[in-house]
This record gives sequence, C-alpha cells and structure tokens, in this order.
Amino acid sequence: MKPRLASQIAAIAGGRLVGDDAMVGPAVALDSHLVTPGSLFVAIPGARVDGHDYLGDAAAAGAAAALVDHPVPAPCAQIVVADTVDGLSDLARSIHTAAEARGLTTLAVTGSSGKTSTKDLLAQCLEPVGPTVSPRGSYNSRFGLPATVTAIDDTTRFLVAEMGASGVGHIAWLCTIAPPDIAAVLNVGHAHLGEFGSVADIAAAKGEIIEALPATGWAVLNADDPLVAAMAPRTEAPVAWFSASDRDVAEAALWVGARDIGLDAMDRASFHLVGRAASGSFDEPVTLQTLGAHQVANACAVAAMALCAGLSAQQVAAGLRQAVARSAWRMAPVELPGGRLVLNDAYNANPDSVGAALAAVGRMLAARPGDTAVAVLGDMLELGEAAPAYHRAAGERAAALGIDVLAVGQFADEVAAGARRAGGAADVVQRADVADWLSDKTYSIVLLKASRGVGLEAVVDQLKDRWGR
Repeated sequence: MKPRLASQIAAIAGGRLVGDDAMVGPAVALDSHLVTPGSLFVAIPGARVDGHDYLGDAAAAGAAAALVDHPVPAPCAQIVVADTVDGLSDLARSIHTAAEARGLTTLAVTGSSGKTSTKDLLAQCLEPVGPTVSPRGSYNSRFGLPATVTAIDDTTRFLVAEMGASGVGHIAWLCTIAPPDIAAVLNVGHAHLGEFGSVADIAAAKGEIIEALPATGWAVLNADDPLVAAMAPRTEAPVAWFSASDRDVAEAALWVGARDIGLDAMDRASFHLVGRAASGSFDEPVTLQTLGAHQVANACAVAAMALCAGLSAQQVAAGLRQAVARSAWRMAPVELPGGRLVLNDAYNANPDSVGAALAAVGRMLAARPGDTAVAVLGDMLELGEAAPAYHRAAGERAAALGIDVLAVGQFADEVAAGARRAGGAADVVQRADVADWLSDKTYSIVLLKASRGVGLEAVVDQLKDRWGR
C-alpha cells in the first residue's frame, strides 16, 4: 500500500478517525506479531480470538493506526468502522482499482484442492518478469484476499489472487475486490461439502471466478475434470485448457499438457511441458522440486495462466524448474536420522487431498523396497453427513496401498474401521499421544494429514526431539 494519512483511509473505509492523523503504511497486518513500524493493524473479531484485544501489542510494535469496530485504549490512531473486514475490503478495492489503471494484471485461481501450491508456483514463474504480489500461506478468505491486495504498490505488475469459498456467492464477492484478468479453476472436489450441500453447488461456486472475467480476459480450465470443463459456457472470455493427462482440446487456441511423466523416489515429477500458444507449439522439459504427482496438473495450470499473461513457454518452464514449496505444512519433507522421512501435510485435508497424499506415499513405498509407512490421519472437517463414509474410505485407501494407519480425532474409529476392513493395520490414539506412539516404531515414512483444526503439525517437532534432528 502506498503510505497515506489515516484520515484518507478513514474516508475510503467509510469510518471516522480517532486520534492523530498519522501517516500510515506501507504494511497492513492482521496479526500483531507481523506489525512493523508504520503499519495499519486490522483488528478482526473471530470465534476464538479478537484482534481488538491485541491493539496494545500492535501499537507497541509500531502500528501507526488501527482499523477497529470500536475504540480501544491504545496509543495509536484508530479508524472506527462498522465492520473491519468490510473496511479492509473497501481499502483493498481502492488500491486494486488504482493499480488496474496503471496496468496491473490480476491472475486468480480457485479449486477444491491445490490452490495454494498452484499460486506459489505461479508467483515464482511471474517474479522474474515483473514485481509480483502473492498471498502469504492460504490467504484466500474474505479477509485474506483483501489483505493480500493491500501489498500492491506503484511497481506491482502482477497480482496472484487465491480465492476460496465455503458457499455460493463467496468467490463472486472476492472478485469485486480483485477482478481477475486471468482466472483458473483447478478442479471440483469434496472440500467444504458439508457447507455447500452438494458437489453441484461447489461447481456453481467455483465457476463464479470465470463469470467475473471481462471478454478480453482468459479463462483457464481443466480439461480432465468434467465439472470444470462444463464451465466454459459461463464466460465470454476465451478459454485456455490444461491437462495433466495430455488431453489436447483441438479447437483451443491455447492448450497446455504434460507428456512422458516420470516420478523419482520422493515422488517428484519430471515431464515434458507441451502445448500450443499464439507463438506456436512448444515442448519444454521440466523437473519439479515439489512433491506429489498431483503437482503436474498444478504446473500445467500455472503454465496456461502464465502464457495467457504473456510469458514464453521457455520462461514458464524455467520458473517451474526453479520453484520450491513456499507454504508450510503441505507435503513438506522432514528427513530425520536413521533414514526416516516425515511428510508434514497437516495444513488441511479433504477426501481428494487425502487420496493424493496417500497415493504419493504408496508410490514412494513402491520405489523403496523394504520401506514401511504409516499415515497419521486426523479429521477432515466440513464434510457434513457424508463425513463417516469419507473417513472410512480414507482408511481403506491407506490399507490398499500397504500403509498402516494411526487415526486421531472425532472420526478416528471410522478411519481405523475402514483400514481394518481392507485388511490393514490400524490404531486409534489421542493427538497428544501420536509422537509417543510413533517413538518406538521403525516406520521409514510417516505421513501427517488432517484438517488444520486437528493440529498435527505439532507432531513434527516432537518427533525431531525424539528421533534427533
């Protein structure tokens, strides 16, 4: 954000200024731990934590002003608005509108899974070409997206926007803050099924991102996912297709696929990035540094988006080859003494992402004769009435791949029952006891996979303490 007076922010956000008219910026922080001198601190009330309670800490860290919904005793200017998320969104809209006029290109991505990994790959392809703003972690919500937009300054050429949803209309609203020029739908799966009610409703919500495109934009769609492919009529923008299965959409002016896919012992993919763009056909070798065969589809989506933004196939391939995992707890490998490998995939979980993680471990086992693996599987949240069946299926899938199961959480018994029904070994423990249970085991590979609320990421440090770093 270009630094500006607190009174100017108040006018944009529809609020009133209490205190001195300080110069504020460039940083905007939602967490008092991330405040730097001059920051605007946004106090967001939540179910567990209310940012207003940390206004004193933010002021002590140097916040020049705070966006609040009621005045709080603290030594900094305060901009009082009816709703701090709405106020932050108004500020972000203003910043984005000004940046659009300067030539900003906004690339937005959604999907049931893979959004965060994809936006990280995309940002690393764009950054060598021009200044790029991309979300921190999974900032894809009604406050995460506008917070990302506020990082735009006068030099920013590209904005990468990750857009998540837990209901119809959510993505459409996010697109009012950062209208996309290029928008991709990766897939339609079962994440947040309990909140949406049906996969059809999930598809309806994800497609809102391409409905927001201008006719001069680009819709980037997955040719391998029928629910995504069916979205093409929902936009007047031209469609660019991507396919990890090398499915060529013959009539498409822009198409990206992957051929000759190979996987190493860590499930890192090598392939030929192939396709067709305005400059002609291309065939570029790529080896990814991120883990999981599912990253091939993400890479193809990234390539299509970057080509739509004007990059060459050579620039895209170079970016993909150099890109690393930036966001924490997503198939992050932790190698420990004794040849042990812990895969920390504990940021989030849904039936599709659990299946992808288990498949990756299964391939690792196949590439490492004699190795053994256990999947520590916690709850997949927000699945509604279908939750028990999906948890049993996860246990069955693990057992079918030769992976033992340690189940934790509300649905632990369902996970274990599924594994045992498929002939696998399974135990149930409390989350606090996971590291103790694993300590005297000899598994070569340990997968930690659950929704964020389970907190399995804490097990990694505990295992480091027990097994040595």
